[in-house]
Amino acid sequence: MDVAPDSVPLWRQLQATAAVIAAVRKGASGTAAVENVAASLRPGVQALAFHVWRNLGRAQALRSALVTRMPAPATDALLCVALALAWDESTAPYDAFTLVNQAVEALKRTPASAAHANFVNACLRRFLRERAALVAATDGDLEARWNHPRWWVERLQREYPQQWQAILTAANSHPPMTLRVNVRKSSVGQYLAQLHAQGIAAHAGAGQVIYLAQAVPVNQLPGFSQGVVSVQDAAAQMAAPLLLQGVGSSPRVLDACAAPGGKTAHLLELSDASVTAIELDARRMQRVGQTLDRLGLQAQLHVGDASRTQDWWDGVPFDGILLDAPCTASGIVRRHPDVRWLRRESDISQLAQLQQKILDALWPLLQPGGRMVYCTCSVFRAEGSEQVKRFVAHQADAHWLPSPGHLLPGNGGQAKLGDNPAHDHDGFFYAVLEKRIA
Repeated sequence: MDVAPDSVPLWRQLQATAAVIAAVRKGASGTAAVENVAASLRPGVQALAFHVWRNLGRAQALRSALVTRMPAPATDALLCVALALAWDESTAPYDAFTLVNQAVEALKRTPASAAHANFVNACLRRFLRERAALVAATDGDLEARWNHPRWWVERLQREYPQQWQAILTAANSHPPMTLRVNVRKSSVGQYLAQLHAQGIAAHAGAGQVIYLAQAVPVNQLPGFSQGVVSVQDAAAQMAAPLLLQGVGSSPRVLDACAAPGGKTAHLLELSDASVTAIELDARRMQRVGQTLDRLGLQAQLHVGDASRTQDWWDGVPFDGILLDAPCTASGIVRRHPDVRWLRRESDISQLAQLQQKILDALWPLLQPGGRMVYCTCSVFRAEGSEQVKRFVAHQADAHWLPSPGHLLPGNGGQAKLGDNPAHDHDGFFYAVLEKRIA
């Protein structure tokens, strides 16, 4: 794990990390909370925050065992940060006594929490004395064991009685850095040779996928600024081929909910499609434009609500529609470990209603014989198979073609859901829908 540079006092890193954890508890996304950290502290804080989120269930259970009354939010955030970093000696980024001293120092230097420094010091010293017993006492707690909210674990147990443990284990792992080679400018074999020539260990996956043995800054990737390669998870790279294999050589394609633009770009790399990309968030649409500019590709970009087709559709049907629908992001928590603590179970039904609204709005835009690919980066069935079952039951002209379905996150050594090939990828759902010709 990357930690703070030696020149940055640890107490400052812990102070800022606690502020990030507290912000997510109040509803902010982890990405936004980390971006608010001073640039000099940001890399170390992000590394620490990711470690905390992957151990927060255990930390909260330990805190509950150590205190009789819940501390104030800021104090509790720092106490849980220290416990998350210290509880497992095999993965702790710092010596436990150093961590305790610096956590107390962080509180002393936080005016609103300084009065609680002695209390936290006592809690942490007790934890160090009784570590084994306290950890053993929390082993039976679902949140402590799996470092996900209880409702999340119980939902997976119901939906995947055979695979729930593999899903949670994968969700708490560190994902690989995965690349997509732009076939207009190179090939997987050629690019692997370039990587190896620069001493970057990597191996090929399916399609245009390359896995790096270790993550590197994108500016160290050969040809990145020239658009030879992009960073994109292997599961996300399945979207464009699934759509294009059934829509002809020069199709008219809609990419709905397009940001940050990886799938838009992949469609254009693989075909001579005319692509229209829709995105509700104007700032996120800027990222789509930047992605296409780097790759030397062009699409029609519209900022708008995909479900309000009257605002942006020109009336000409599409040969293919890619709908990467808004979802809980429950399949990508290994990359965004804050998501598990940000989401509430009620979000699932709310997002399922939004997905249904967009699906129903876009289907009339598809010409007969055309193809829609519906996908989400979620493992919850309400956002995947159950959503599509409802859709085809209400759309007489919708035919559900053989599709990847629910993909289990994790590596090739783990189990798979259904008949899907096991790759090292995020959790995703894919359904391929064809509009019947009357």
